[in-house]
Amino acid sequence: MTTENAPLTVDVIRSLPKVVLHDHLDGGLRPATILELAADVGHQLPAGDAESLGAWFAESADSGSLVRYLETFDHTIAVMQTRDALARVAREAVLDLARDGVVYAEQRWAPEQHLQRGLTLQETVDAVQSGIEQGVAEAAAEGRTIRVGQLVTAMRHADRWQEIAELAVANRANGVVGFDIAGAEDGFPPSRHAEIWRYLADQNFPVTIHAGEAAGPASIAEAVHLGQASRIGHGVRIVEDITFDPEFPHSTEGEPGTAALGLLAHWVRDHQIPLELCPSSNVQTGAATSVADHPITRLKELDFAVTLNTDNRLMSRTTMTQEMALLVEHAGWTIDDLADVTMTAAWSAFVHHDERRALVDDVILPGYQEVQGAQL
Repeated sequence: MTTENAPLTVDVIRSLPKVVLHDHLDGGLRPATILELAADVGHQLPAGDAESLGAWFAESADSGSLVRYLETFDHTIAVMQTRDALARVAREAVLDLARDGVVYAEQRWAPEQHLQRGLTLQETVDAVQSGIEQGVAEAAAEGRTIRVGQLVTAMRHADRWQEIAELAVANRANGVVGFDIAGAEDGFPPSRHAEIWRYLADQNFPVTIHAGEAAGPASIAEAVHLGQASRIGHGVRIVEDITFDPEFPHSTEGEPGTAALGLLAHWVRDHQIPLELCPSSNVQTGAATSVADHPITRLKELDFAVTLNTDNRLMSRTTMTQEMALLVEHAGWTIDDLADVTMTAAWSAFVHHDERRALVDDVILPGYQEVQGAQL
């Protein structure tokens, strides 16, 4: 990590191009939108104005209660059950991300959770794609460029993995760039439906798997080896397979500290499997104690393929700018660190190699080089 660059202001950080690979569509709604959509369908909310509702979501996520945390999604999913609602939420997500400087995003969501009012799985995908395209067009009209893909997700506790995997593959020309499984990690491993990973591999279809958040390294190992995941959603608990010197990365004498990697940690680093790390969310769920002590900094020091993400912008009251600013303030990150994780994310995007190169060469590098002090 370099230290010679001047301190970064929030405004400077906001101006930087960003890439977010782990951002949940149903975790990023605007509070005002939830109020309007809830009124349309007669859904009862825990607060009656946007400010109070936003505070309720954040406080519930911060409560330390898994029950309260999961309850937040009961409300967002309840208002995302029609074509218009799905399209609106997707459109607004794209605009919010673009206005935060995001130039490439992948929005993950579970179509099976949006069928309560009669939509088919295909209709949900079409609605979200329509909203994404509207958002991209409106962002362009504002002078902002953003590309957004869908990550179609199957819920781990349900038994629709094969059906959802086939839905994702069928829509690879309709904006879907990858497949994920999410939900209760512990007790619902990839081996629950091992056959779908062979199907997805046969289809040459990209996979990311939530692992190493609520469960430990064994969950990551199964995601990598059985699930053949190209990326790991979160993966923060890979640090449990690493033994750190108490003074890592530097001792009080300034000498390099040490870290002994286990076999799985070596595998993940050797193969540069990207980790979709989400500091604020990980602190809320107890996967990390604080942003200052979040493993993202140590993992980056050890040359793991680290990416920075928001997870659930509504519940964490966060943005990519906020996540970057927190690491600058509390973990000593510099503009070079921000550029590094941004380019790692771009090179890990579920698009073709030439598209990644164009994203890096034409958008990200010029954006960072415009900011004085970037050493790229």
